Amino acid sequence: MDEVEETETLKHQEETHKRKNPKVVFWNFIWRPVYWFRMLGDELHWSFVLSVVIVYGMNQGLSVGLSRVSTQYYMKDEQKVQPSEAQVFFGMIQLPWVIKPLWGLLTDILPIIGYRRRPYFIFAGFLGVISMLSLALHKKMHLVLALLSLMTGSAGIAIADVTIDACVAQNSISHPSLAGDMQSLCGLSSSIGALVGYSLSGFLVHVVGPKGVFGVLSVPAGLVILVGMFLREPHVHNFSYRRVNQKFLDACKAMWTTLKCREVWRPCLYMYLSLAVSLNVREGMFYWYTDAKGGPSFSKEVVGSIFSVGAVGSLLGVLLYQNVLKNHPFRDILFWTQLLYGLSGMLDLILVLRINLKLGISDYFFAVIDEAVTHMIGRVKWMPLLVLSSKLCPSGIEGTFFALLMSIDNVGMLSSSWAGGLLLHVLEVTRTQFDNLWLSILIRSMFRIIPLGLLFLVPRSDPNSSILPTEMLRTKKGDDIPESDNIEMAPLVNGT
Repeated sequence: MDEVEETETLKHQEETHKRKNPKVVFWNFIWRPVYWFRMLGDELHWSFVLSVVIVYGMNQGLSVGLSRVSTQYYMKDEQKVQPSEAQVFFGMIQLPWVIKPLWGLLTDILPIIGYRRRPYFIFAGFLGVISMLSLALHKKMHLVLALLSLMTGSAGIAIADVTIDACVAQNSISHPSLAGDMQSLCGLSSSIGALVGYSLSGFLVHVVGPKGVFGVLSVPAGLVILVGMFLREPHVHNFSYRRVNQKFLDACKAMWTTLKCREVWRPCLYMYLSLAVSLNVREGMFYWYTDAKGGPSFSKEVVGSIFSVGAVGSLLGVLLYQNVLKNHPFRDILFWTQLLYGLSGMLDLILVLRINLKLGISDYFFAVIDEAVTHMIGRVKWMPLLVLSSKLCPSGIEGTFFALLMSIDNVGMLSSSWAGGLLLHVLEVTRTQFDNLWLSILIRSMFRIIPLGLLFLVPRSDPNSSILPTEMLRTKKGDDIPESDNIEMAPLVNGT
C-alpha cells in the first residue's frame, strides 16, 4: 500500500509541475486543438471530420464570406435594386433552405447506387459549380435568371448541408457525449472559413468584380464533389426501390409523431419565433455604409474587412461556447445571449446617429467593434440551439428531422428578412434616403427582446443528456450497416 501511495504522490507532483511550468502550459495550449481533432478522428473517423471541415468550412463558411459581399455589390451596382428589394431578394435566395426536409427525406430513404449520403454530396457539388460558372460567364444576365442561378447555388449548399447534418445527427445518437464537440467542430469550421472569405471578399470584388468572385465560388463547390467520393459510408444491400413510397409515408408519419411530442414542438416554436421577430435590416445598413452622403462611404475593401472581423467574433463565440458554456443548461445560456443580442443592436443606432463621432470614435473602428460583438453574441446564442436540435432527432430519420428543424430556423430567418424589407419600405429607406434608418434599427432592437418571454418553451436540461423518450432513440444492434427496411421508424409510426 505504501508503494502505491508513493506512486500516486509522485504522479500528482508531476502533474502539478506540468501545470505550473509555463513552457509545458504553452505547448499544451498549442497542441490541444490537434489532440482534439485526433480524438474526433479516432472516435468518428477522419473522413467524417474532413467532410465537416470541407462542407462547413469551405462550401459554407468561405462561400458565404465571399458571396455575401459579391452578391450585395452585384445587386446594388449591376442590377440597381433598392435596399428593401435587395432584402426581399436575399430572402428568396435562401428559399432552397426552407425545403431542407425534402433533401433530408431523400438522403434517409432513397439511397443511390447503394449509398445514402455520398451521391447527394456529388449532386450538390455539381449544382454549385454549374450555377456559379453561369453567373460568372454571362455578360449581362436578367434579374430573374440571376436570382434563379443564385437560388440554384444556394440549393447546392443546402443539399450538402443537410447531408452532412444527417451524418452529424447520426453520430450524435451513437456518440451523445460528443454532440457538443461535433457542433463546435461545425461552428469552428464555418467561422474560420467565413473569416477567410470575408477577409478576401472586398479585395477580390475590387480586383475581379462580383462576377469574378462567382467564378471563384465554383472551387468550394467542386470540393464537395470530392467529399462524395471519399466519405466513409457502409453500402446498403438489397434495397427495394418499390418500397420508396411506403418509406416516404413512414418517414412523414415518424416526423409528425415526433413533432407532436411536447419535448420537441415547444423548442421548435421557440426557435422559429426567436428568429422571426429579430427583424433583418442588414441591406439598409449596407447601402448606408457605401452610398450615404452623411455616412462613412466605406470602400469594398473596408466593407470586406469589417465583415471579416465579424467572422472573428463568430469564431470567438464558438470558442467561448466550447470551453466555457457547453455544459450549462440551454435556457440559462439563451436568456443572457438573447438579452445581450438585443442590446448589441443599439450599436448600429449609435453609428447611424453619428454619436460615435461625437465621442471621438472613428466610423471604421466603431463598425468593427459592432460587427465583432454582434456576431460573437449571435454565435453563442446559435450554438445551444444547434446542440438542442441534434438531440431532438429520432433514430432512423436523423437527416430528415434535423433538416426539418433547420428548415424551421430558415423559415424564421426568411420571415425576419422579408419583415425587415417591409419595414425598410414603409419607412422609405432607399438607395439615397436614410433619414428613417435609425428608426428601423430601434424597432429591430426592441423586437429582439421579445424572445425572453418565450424561454419557458426551452427545456432546462443537461445538454449532455438525451431529451427524447427512449423509444424514439431505439436503434438496431447492427446500426453501422443500415438496412433498407428502416426498422428504427417502427416505434414512431406505430405510435400514431
